[in-house]
Amino acid sequence: MRSAPTILHLDMDAFFAAAEQASKPSLRGKPVVVGGLGPRGVVSTASYEARRFGVHSAMPMAQARRLAPNAAYLVPRFALYRTVSEQVMELLGRLSPLVEPLSLDEAFVDLEAGGTAHDTATARQAGERLRRDIRAVTGLTGSVGLAGSKMLAKIGSEQAKPDGLVLIEPGTERELLGPMTVRTLPGVGPATGEHLRRAGMTTIDDLTEAGEDELVRLLGRSHGASLFRMAMGYDDRPVVSERETKSVSVEDTFDVDLHDRVRVRTEVDRLAERCVQRLRAGGHSGRTVVLKVRRYDFSTLTRSETLRGPTDDPGVVREAAGRLLESVDTTGGVRLLGVGVTGLADYTQEDLFAQAAAEELAQAAAVERDEARAAEEGRAGGVETPVTAGEAAPPVVGTEPAPAELPPPAERRFPAGHDVRHAVLGAGWVQGSGLRRVTVRFEEPTSPPGRVRTFWMDDPDLELSEPLPLVAPPDDADDPDQSS
Repeated sequence: MRSAPTILHLDMDAFFAAAEQASKPSLRGKPVVVGGLGPRGVVSTASYEARRFGVHSAMPMAQARRLAPNAAYLVPRFALYRTVSEQVMELLGRLSPLVEPLSLDEAFVDLEAGGTAHDTATARQAGERLRRDIRAVTGLTGSVGLAGSKMLAKIGSEQAKPDGLVLIEPGTERELLGPMTVRTLPGVGPATGEHLRRAGMTTIDDLTEAGEDELVRLLGRSHGASLFRMAMGYDDRPVVSERETKSVSVEDTFDVDLHDRVRVRTEVDRLAERCVQRLRAGGHSGRTVVLKVRRYDFSTLTRSETLRGPTDDPGVVREAAGRLLESVDTTGGVRLLGVGVTGLADYTQEDLFAQAAAEELAQAAAVERDEARAAEEGRAGGVETPVTAGEAAPPVVGTEPAPAELPPPAERRFPAGHDVRHAVLGAGWVQGSGLRRVTVRFEEPTSPPGRVRTFWMDDPDLELSEPLPLVAPPDDADDPDQSS
């Protein structure tokens, strides 16, 4: 614990939804819900306007639609969120070299390490300046907690929401924590919280009164002792600028259970490609490939295969995931698939001689297959028939005839909320799509609310585009409230 509140915790306010409101003038001040829009989608973020109807993160999207039927429901635009997050993290980096990002919209900062703050007054000044800078650069708001420990700084930012600052003076921790629920403390999830409730402990005061020995008896030596220290207000965890990434994974939940084995394999291949893209973006390679399958009855199976060395080769990961799939029974349907890579390293251990040998083996196998096929044809009396110009090729035994015409091209997708550009009307975003039509509102972050037009999905003048950058409000806009 520190004697001055020099640990800062920043949590952006309703980040995804706020970014959407900032980029879409017609949605400002209105309920906005961001998340998966399919039958099994869940809410990622709800704006404060939507929260008044009871909508919150991790809620099933179908339930959110019942609570707030008139809200705008949008698919996440992670390219935009990452760009804004980078701007925010750069501002945090100006305060201190010790910045510990927790997610795109949340981070700890050690103000003392950067020489930015050494007492209550300078810490408050740093926090207020950060909030002003975030508003000036991004047009969004963030809530700030300042305290002598990470745990209390995070509690402070939660109390400051939305768009506020709470500073917890060292020495006041016990008084502050006492009446709070046990779920406030790190490491107390639903299961531990229920276990403590059955033991008659619902507040942090209850934990301190029970004592360390009782918590150790209930939760075990490590967890019980740690929980007692935090209940007493002690938390000496340092701010760590680089958090080690232990795994990279991607997964998809499907609106309708997949029954076709070929479709399941196709989805696994696609997830493997996405996983490797994320792996490479982080500058990593990995040694163990993991497949996750959630079946129709919600049973979840995981299979893993450890390679001879770390790799970031999409073909290697794809083939390993395919082999793992062969060991899983998907009878009855699949509702979720995931592909991950663990055992991360910052290099690839590709043996060039082994690669060459593998290529030679593959070539030899191909030659053997060709020779075996030729021998089989010879035994069957097969003779290659030359084809001259203008003649039709003879039918190939055992193959299906070619279709009379190619299938129609796949319908273009226009996810709700995503950016588009029309060759004549300019930039806009998708309000909705269906029945081969797409409805677009033409507006930009700096424009007034725009007009709405509907097009056929195959309109050549309409294309998906990259998000437009957010623009901060004009200089005469009100500054965020310098509260608490």
